[in-house]
Amino acid sequence: MKKGPIHPIYVFLAILITLLIIAPIRRFVYSTINNEAGKFGLNLNGIASDKYVSWITSQSQEFQYAQNAIFLNKAVPIKDTAFATDVRVLGTTSGQNNLKKIVVDLSEQRLYMKDGETTVGSFLISSGKWSPTPVGEWPIWIKLRYTRMKGGSNALGTFYDLPNVPYTMYYYKGYGVHGAYWHNNFGQPMSHGCVNMKPEEAGIVFNWASVGTPVKVQI
Repeated sequence: MKKGPIHPIYVFLAILITLLIIAPIRRFVYSTINNEAGKFGLNLNGIASDKYVSWITSQSQEFQYAQNAIFLNKAVPIKDTAFATDVRVLGTTSGQNNLKKIVVDLSEQRLYMKDGETTVGSFLISSGKWSPTPVGEWPIWIKLRYTRMKGGSNALGTFYDLPNVPYTMYYYKGYGVHGAYWHNNFGQPMSHGCVNMKPEEAGIVFNWASVGTPVKVQI
């Protein structure tokens, strides 16, 4: 018996079902590769590259006006929480208190400000979800009151282009502790590898820490 043409609705449903099946698999593969890369200190978003580090050092740390912010392929409003806060930018030549240390506990999703054995501050954070946050210890190498961050993947829906990221303390190449105005889900992984904080709380850490202050990331 001769078959007639396939109805367009069946073609559409077949494509839709295929996409629903493929998308989770694609994301699983992406997540798996990133997690494996993280074990070797890599980040497929490129934030650990020398090119990205050069881009960081070329930035002026001044607020950028009339800029669009994108997170996970979607536009998000820019909230300038740093503008009204009196925070001294310490720069790249500041001295440090040798007893100070920032400890980031990934299992607790919490950051601790340590002065010797004393905890002087404790805040919820969001660590890597779409790319891992490397475990280890590094000194803060630069502090920027504002910086621009960019990376992720358009195809996977993880692209971000975020101007005016406040109170950023880079400690390992393009990995840093910083304020995040684009979400309010602190206590849960939400980043591409950095350590996100509420902007006002990131400002407290920014003002307390110096270039050279150790950042220890542990599980």
